[in-house]
Amino acid sequence: MSASTFLPPFVAFDETDASLDARGFAVVDPAGTASLLDASLDDLDALTGSWDALVPDGYLKDGGAYRRRRHSSFVLDGATLTRAPHRAHWQPVAYNALHGGMRRWFEPVEPAVVASTAWSRLLRGLGAVATRARHETRWFVEAHQFRIDTAAGIGRPTPEGAHRDGVDIVAVLLVARRGVKGGETRVFDADGPAGRRFTMTAPWTMLLLDDARVMHETTPIQPLVAGVVDGVRDTLVVTLRAGAFQGDDSAVDERRGPASHPS
Repeated sequence: MSASTFLPPFVAFDETDASLDARGFAVVDPAGTASLLDASLDDLDALTGSWDALVPDGYLKDGGAYRRRRHSSFVLDGATLTRAPHRAHWQPVAYNALHGGMRRWFEPVEPAVVASTAWSRLLRGLGAVATRARHETRWFVEAHQFRIDTAAGIGRPTPEGAHRDGVDIVAVLLVARRGVKGGETRVFDADGPAGRRFTMTAPWTMLLLDDARVMHETTPIQPLVAGVVDGVRDTLVVTLRAGAFQGDDSAVDERRGPASHPS
């Protein structure tokens, strides 16, 4: 049994920049993602096994246990990509009403993933998109591997609801989707009523967002078949911000790990 979905409003990969400029977002199909990032789909597929090694997100304030993740940060200066010392992920409450204001220390992306050709091409490709959109050449990049599952009957990809991330460009790449319904992506104008809704179903479909202009969210997922609760939705979310990592001007000492956090 399948659930009805709205198809993504795909644009050709060479129309991505124009779509970002005109609408504040762009959706490209898997082939377009590969072309835009100069990485083959086989190379990208080689990354997918690492999602099985994600660890539980212990910071969910809604008490859920449906999210696993890893997080690492990088500095991209032109074509030079450098992994930053491991750091906490931080957002202000203004951008994340549920988890804002917390320094969340997640396990880093595995070294073998970071060392792969596909990973570096992916980040450099997104940096090129951001540079064309913002005319900056130095980017502070955060990469989040997410797995949302339905083990408890429901999983929430964005428990904070519709939001912006406080960065310049956001990329959401669907890595895998199996045994679930729901998970509809919604993109809204930040300053108006216009919006689009669609469901990403094919691995390596990519949504690019101009974070200053649009808000986004993904609806909860549920098991596609009643009683079968092993469904998952895997994504890679990459944010690019000019100037500094978000939170670097905070008085909170990011070198201190969390003494305690919600379980």
